[in-house]
Amino acid sequence: MINIEGLVRRFGAHTAVDQLTLTVAPGELYALLGPNGAGKSTTIACLLGFERPDEGRAVIDGIDVASDPDAARSRTAYIPEQVSLYEAFTGIENVAYFAELAGHPRSREELSALLSEAGLQADAHDRRTGTYSKGMRQKVGIAIAQAKQAQVLLLDEPTSGLDPASAHEFSTALRRLRDRGTAILMATHDLYRTMRDADRVGILVAGRLVEEHKTSDLAEHDLEAMYLRAVGAVEAA
Repeated sequence: MINIEGLVRRFGAHTAVDQLTLTVAPGELYALLGPNGAGKSTTIACLLGFERPDEGRAVIDGIDVASDPDAARSRTAYIPEQVSLYEAFTGIENVAYFAELAGHPRSREELSALLSEAGLQADAHDRRTGTYSKGMRQKVGIAIAQAKQAQVLLLDEPTSGLDPASAHEFSTALRRLRDRGTAILMATHDLYRTMRDADRVGILVAGRLVEEHKTSDLAEHDLEAMYLRAVGAVEAA
């Protein structure tokens, strides 16, 4: 569903992404770990069509993103660290608007059900999202992904700054989407959530994928040690 093949993105003399190749299958959650500046956000920007690769390809559901970004984005939902919503709209109105844009209009009952399934309390559905906490906004993002029937979900540090209860609810919603067949790529620093939620993990350092494993083959302390070793080895080189 997601295929990245020999991806290179340069900014002047700096190579942000360096010959990156990875795949994410339908019904798989792939966690992309790496320090700040490793190239995680640039990789996601290439998958969204916001950055054009200098070499290689980013492919969504068989569609080359650089060649047809609109078609690729129609199959994709994106949840950044800070979800942007129309703050004068209510939660239901935001989901309704984005579902309409995607060509999947929903009834009020369906919209409310999607928000509830994402973990948003019923008494918040008709409140303006300008009053929402970060965790509440992330839940609206999940509901939007479901409403537009996205086959691919891209996330950039989605649990950063969330309290433990909100992070748990967000993880539950993510696993539900994965179990329904969504291909999920999550850029993160969160080792705990990676071990809890991801099927596979890749470690990106200086734009290069230096480790890739099934999380079922790792213990949490092994992942931490591997991450620190990988980052330290590249920084020392």
